[in-house]
Amino acid sequence: MPTTRDNSKNRISIQYAVPRRGVPSAAFLRRWAFGAVTLRIVGEREGRRLNRTFRKKNRATNVLSFDSGDVVLCHPVIEREARAQGKTLGAHYAHLVVHGCLHLRGYDHEKKQDAARMEAREIRILKRGGLRNPYAVE
Repeated sequence: MPTTRDNSKNRISIQYAVPRRGVPSAAFLRRWAFGAVTLRIVGEREGRRLNRTFRKKNRATNVLSFDSGDVVLCHPVIEREARAQGKTLGAHYAHLVVHGCLHLRGYDHEKKQDAARMEAREIRILKRGGLRNPYAVE
């Protein structure tokens, strides 16, 4: 499986487990990731298997974060969501990479107050990168 590495202090590995056609480039994904992390882009089957194994939900989900520093992004789900939400694929990927990395830093959205804190942080990070609020309905 192809992996690209960044040797800076923010070690970010990108793994593509799907054909790269239509998937953002490693350079684009690195722009949004922070900390020592592996981003793995997977298909529907692997996304479903991981979600079933670790969250007991028998469906693929857009992003999963693991304490080991892995963030798994399910390309088909992200593609469908971006289209349904009227977002660019890149903007949606950026949001989910940031979202997954914040989970690795201890953020969660189980409680309303925690969700508001996490969303505010996501919005600030994305805004610094020139992207709009991903939660705004237009």
